[in-house]
Amino acid sequence: MIKWAWGNIHMDKNDARQLLIGVRDGSIDIEEAIIALKAAPFEDLGYAKVDMHRQLRQGVGEVIYGEGKTPEQIIGICKALYINNSTVLITRLGRQAAQEVKMQLEIDYDEVSKTGILWGDPKPQSVGNIIIATGGTSDMPVAEEAARTAEALGNSVSRIYDVGVAGLHRTLAHLDEIMSANVLVAVAGMEGALASVLGGLCDCPVIAVPTSVGYGASFGGLAALLSMLNSCASGVSVVNIDNGFGGAYMASLINHLAAGRAE
Repeated sequence: MIKWAWGNIHMDKNDARQLLIGVRDGSIDIEEAIIALKAAPFEDLGYAKVDMHRQLRQGVGEVIYGEGKTPEQIIGICKALYINNSTVLITRLGRQAAQEVKMQLEIDYDEVSKTGILWGDPKPQSVGNIIIATGGTSDMPVAEEAARTAEALGNSVSRIYDVGVAGLHRTLAHLDEIMSANVLVAVAGMEGALASVLGGLCDCPVIAVPTSVGYGASFGGLAALLSMLNSCASGVSVVNIDNGFGGAYMASLINHLAAGRAE
């Protein structure tokens, strides 16, 4: 009989399929399968209940929001998630905390985006084409959070930075790339007009990410948020202010659907 060490393990769709096939062909006992399903949902670390079923439910494992967590807590959650050699993404990870985490784990840390990635083995396969565009260089921290999130989720990513509407010719210089994307992530502060411009140029969804970049009347990104919500270009959706992760996650879902149809 095949023995399954399901307790404290990431169960993805392939694992679940193998489990069910084993029950069907008799190589796995029904009671053993029930125990596997009971054991898999989460691991209780005391300070965190790590969601081990999320990859099965959503196709993507749990992501760690680093801000407010101690390095020790981040390390513990990473180890729990990485037990099946799955890529682990940490967002909003400060430099000091990252240095302490790196003493125990080989994370790929980027200071601009404040993201850390513990790459799985093998790394996620890059599919499709997501373009991350920014209005200005000051939007890069949010854009890089989006770009690295998308890469960690197994997407091919192209960066087009500093192409805001103050110099529209810069955007048009990338028109061929824009038209070939499966999905665009438009990251902009100030008045947030970039999303509308891109929405009027391409035939793919545009995920607009307002940033808190701007002078006083931008109200910490609220002006860009409202501008993007009121875009007259069809096909533009909006996530929260400075939420590069959220924009990239949505873009990844769209990109994987588009890449799957193209196969």
